Amino acid sequence: MTLLTVWNETEPEIPVIETTDQAEILAELTKLGARFSRWEVKEFGDDATLEEIFALYTEEIEAVKQQEGYTLVDIMGLTPGQDGYAEAKGPAREKFLSEHRHDDDEDRFFAKGAGVFYLHVDGRVYALYCEPGDLVSVPANTTHWFDMGTEPEFTSIRFFHEEDGWVGHFTGNPIAERFATFDQLHARRRELAGA
Repeated sequence: MTLLTVWNETEPEIPVIETTDQAEILAELTKLGARFSRWEVKEFGDDATLEEIFALYTEEIEAVKQQEGYTLVDIMGLTPGQDGYAEAKGPAREKFLSEHRHDDDEDRFFAKGAGVFYLHVDGRVYALYCEPGDLVSVPANTTHWFDMGTEPEFTSIRFFHEEDGWVGHFTGNPIAERFATFDQLHARRRELAGA
């Protein structure tokens, strides 16, 4: 269940919007120039490689490449137990938690697991808790950050227009420290789902 939470940037304790309704999520993100859609979730085993997962979504990937003009597509994942997990989760999380922007759109499809994109636009913070099947596009030059949680477990397909891939321009704004974390939003999502 995808969750969108919106706050005024000066009031991180009081959401002005909290919704799991896909039409509402799409309407709010569209106002920001962000794209949001859902793909059918494909089944794969716990032992599936990144390459095998990527291959499952070939048709959807090609459609996005054609529609948006992407030239580079890759897949990344973090799973407890994988080689280098402990080393990757700390530094990677810290880097993505710092507010930044990109010269390119940031498109991500979640094939497995979850993560939260926070878009900081016009005095508001929009936190989109993404789950398997979610495809989100953060528009170029939109200040944002990403939280994968303290125990990240996700696999995402990433789309780029430039061969350089992920290049962040950091703002130095510590705003991310004031807003609900992945773990807090994960708990809230479970609460809303009645789990």
